[in-house]
Amino acid sequence: MTDTTIPILYEDGEALVIDKPAGLSIDRPRKGGPCLDDYLEQLKLGFQRPPSAVHRLDTDTSGCLLLARNPKAHKRFSAAFEAQQVTKVYHGILAGIPAQEEGVVELALSKISSAEKGWRMIPAKKGKPSVTAWRVVATHEGRALVEFRPATGRTHQIRVHAASGIGIALVGDPVYGTKQGAPRTMLHASALTVEREGKTDIAATSPLPADFQALGFGGEGPDAP
Repeated sequence: MTDTTIPILYEDGEALVIDKPAGLSIDRPRKGGPCLDDYLEQLKLGFQRPPSAVHRLDTDTSGCLLLARNPKAHKRFSAAFEAQQVTKVYHGILAGIPAQEEGVVELALSKISSAEKGWRMIPAKKGKPSVTAWRVVATHEGRALVEFRPATGRTHQIRVHAASGIGIALVGDPVYGTKQGAPRTMLHASALTVEREGKTDIAATSPLPADFQALGFGGEGPDAP
């Protein structure tokens, strides 16, 4: 069990939104290493039952992660994701500056696997429909900070839509770009809102982390103009 404390961005009797650090896997990696399970005991916060992750973030991705504090809430929140009643805002750093300042990427995605490269997602006409709206928030030294608003929640959606839709991969993405420029894929889940019937919405925001600031992007966030 680690001594590190994960910041809590939102808390009530049904839900927690944590600020997941980059490098923390949701599931236990095959080669070992830290994962969310290591923190569930401290995230009980007085409840008998540990919370459970409702959705997924890549290991490299930092920011807002929703946890349900009981099975009934988990089922309801999962249904909200399926019904697209969840608003998600991400920020990523592109390894270049797009020709346009904003747009919408519509690329269906499919999973492929090979012995040499392992598995990845690719644009495919017969894949699952995937839509991401994006806009450039700031530029610095030949890179762009981009706000992404995915309307769907496919695996690696933003990473593929950046590389194949916008035409510029995220900085540090070893699968859809190159490892150069950063020790991780520069993607951050900045804001999360979940609609709840008869209750106030779950709403959380997470500021851009230190490694974004190190690349020159620090003052921007989910509420930036």
